[in-house]
Amino acid sequence: MSEVFWLALALMLVLEGLLPMLAPTRWRQMFSEILKLHDGQIRFFGLCCVVAGLLLWWWLSPA
Repeated sequence: MSEVFWLALALMLVLEGLLPMLAPTRWRQMFSEILKLHDGQIRFFGLCCVVAGLLLWWWLSPA
């Protein structure tokens, strides 16, 4: 189980690092747009990400 956690963390870091590596200007623009959002909008986006992750985990995990 611990190995799966570290593999998932490694994959997340790779995916999170792609945009700043490939398009730093666009990443900076996107980040400045995110800073303009209200707290509720950011929380809703976070909630959507958590729900999507849990659904994906439920769908892919063995029965």
